[in-house]
Amino acid sequence: MAAADDAAVRAGQPADAGAQAAPGIDAARLRVAVLRLARRLRKHDLAGLTPSQLSTLATVGKSGPVRLGDLAAAERIAPSTLTRLINVLESLGYVRRDADTGDARAFLVSVTDPGTEALERIKDEATSLLAEMVTALPPDQLDALVAALPALESLAGSG
Repeated sequence: MAAADDAAVRAGQPADAGAQAAPGIDAARLRVAVLRLARRLRKHDLAGLTPSQLSTLATVGKSGPVRLGDLAAAERIAPSTLTRLINVLESLGYVRRDADTGDARAFLVSVTDPGTEALERIKDEATSLLAEMVTALPPDQLDALVAALPALESLAGSG
């Protein structure tokens, strides 16, 4: 996010005048709020992982055993970058590579028990942090958040 965008939003102005998504919705403000919230939730202990490593581990955890090429596509990163990420995750004991019985040239990556435990711990910590933040909201904002949750879920699933 650009510093100018941040300064404009802090001043109560839209970061980009052309960013109005729909009447009453300032897409730039929404983007800044979502990014800041995501950043706050990532600031807790990530089990010694970078955000990219955590994303890769979470994708492997969700997808089950997955081929490296499919994982690179899912993460939208270059295969060489993925190989480096997997090497780190493997050295930490969070994932393992097994030969793909259907293709002798390919490997399947799967999450290990320690990897699953790390994902659960990170998820629990982030959920607890968010619950604390939500509890501190005034009732009118809490009601607005409850009403907005389906729309936020829809937006999150659209990418």
